Amino acid sequence: MSRALFLWLPVVAYMAAIFYLSSLSFPPAPQEVSDKTLHVAAYGGLALVALRALAGGRWTGVTLGTLIGCWAIGTAYGLTDEWHQRFIEGRSPELADVSADALGAAIGAIAAGAWSIIRRL
Repeated sequence: MSRALFLWLPVVAYMAAIFYLSSLSFPPAPQEVSDKTLHVAAYGGLALVALRALAGGRWTGVTLGTLIGCWAIGTAYGLTDEWHQRFIEGRSPELADVSADALGAAIGAIAAGAWSIIRRL
């Protein structure tokens, strides 16, 4: 397996899972967990797998640029996900969902950045 495929396949698979769930009129979700919390968690995870790819799979590759990049990937994909939902019966795009996606990506990036600093101490 090529290095690029090794690094980026998890990102593509994660995005495909989000796309699939967004394609469902009623995606499975625990009733006691808010929709926004699920968005934050999902896009935090996307930011982490994107960071892994951008950093070349190495903690030493975690830089301000890769952290901003993983946040941008998560936020941009959140925007495309909401656009995609325009075409799904029973779903509708919401700016609040994009905000939750961006927040989740930021939390994932900040947590990974902090962990990277701790690992280097």
